[in-house]
Amino acid sequence: MSRESRGATSGHRLPDRSRPSIFRGPAVRRRDIVCFSQLRWDFVYQRPNHLMARAARRGRVFFVEEPTFEDETRSTFAVVVRDGVTVITPKLPVAVAPDPHTSLKKVLDDVVRLFDIVDPILWYYTPMALPWTDHLSRSVTLFDCMDHLAGFNGAPPEMLALESALMERADLVLTGGVQLYKAKRAAHPDVHCFPSSVDVDHFASARWIETEPADQAAIAHPRLGYCGVIDERMDMELVARAAAAHPEWQLLMLGPVVKIDPASLPRPANVHYLGPKAYAELPGYLGGWDVGIMPFAHNEATRFISPTKTPEYLAAGLTVASTTIDDVVEPYGNHGLVEIGDGSDGFVAACERALSHDRSAHRRAAGAFLAKTSWDRTWVAIDALLEDLLDRRTAPVARRRVALRHDRVASVPVTASAPSRGVSSLEP
Repeated sequence: MSRESRGATSGHRLPDRSRPSIFRGPAVRRRDIVCFSQLRWDFVYQRPNHLMARAARRGRVFFVEEPTFEDETRSTFAVVVRDGVTVITPKLPVAVAPDPHTSLKKVLDDVVRLFDIVDPILWYYTPMALPWTDHLSRSVTLFDCMDHLAGFNGAPPEMLALESALMERADLVLTGGVQLYKAKRAAHPDVHCFPSSVDVDHFASARWIETEPADQAAIAHPRLGYCGVIDERMDMELVARAAAAHPEWQLLMLGPVVKIDPASLPRPANVHYLGPKAYAELPGYLGGWDVGIMPFAHNEATRFISPTKTPEYLAAGLTVASTTIDDVVEPYGNHGLVEIGDGSDGFVAACERALSHDRSAHRRAAGAFLAKTSWDRTWVAIDALLEDLLDRRTAPVARRRVALRHDRVASVPVTASAPSRGVSSLEP
């Protein structure tokens, strides 16, 4: 198929076979996005969810998860719709787990045929999808680099090589933070930084919560809370030391425990693990906290992170304490919105300062800062980059079509009823 943009029908109906005119402009261009993610849609609601849900407001979005391996005799897939996004989960036989690429390619081809997907935007969060997707026709290849995945525990050895290959193939590269942008900008001619953003209204509702969730309501104050994935990026020893330094503090940990042994987590009486919570539930929990905390470790997995929870805590009206993460220090720490401290003494001191803040003044400052950002604004800016890229891709096609039309007109024989000056006036 052609690699030029052809568009697609919005919604989830099978599209008709007509294609929008190239001369109608970007306002009516219809698009499909096929997104490949290492994160499952229903895991933790974060950057891929926010952006793909907004993309689905103007066109079809297919979110392809990593496969599950089951006692199947053939390769198939499950389909659900979430926030207007069609979520595809490949289901493969256990026997192909050591080498799933051929089966994944077949599943993906079946998806493309079933939904009549034509020259989509291929949107990658993980380079690991490249071996079984690079055969697809596409209008644009986009790499949204939200994390340094090669720095995570258990990263496949081929991750760096595949990321390098994806950077070469990508037409557009986005980064989830400033540090990632600095690391990638020399490797590609079209890199753009879009740090973690926030749905302010969603989290601001935390300020007016009247009834707390049952598993938090009985916990005493002051409460210092964390929400997010609990994995190798967390310094759980720091959490234990903060709990020991202030036995009156209650440290609440919300989120799934991933890639670390739950038995290894510190469990003093004033540390509470409340488990994963749905995105819709988060304001109800944050509304009962006194401080939002980010006790991140310093390792390869945190070197480039731009935590989404920073603006979420601020939108919820919380004061915030964090270890020294570059994309937290600037801009949040340098603007007085987050207290920063490393080591047990430094982090505890940062928490103490956060607890002592004038909350009303802090909320005013945070509100003024967050007024400049939102996931809606982020999506509008990314969408504009895509439209510009698609316009540049389709402009040569439009010029070729105009030239062809002129050639055909110029080749019409001149008769008495069609003066030659009339023909010449159509020439470019």
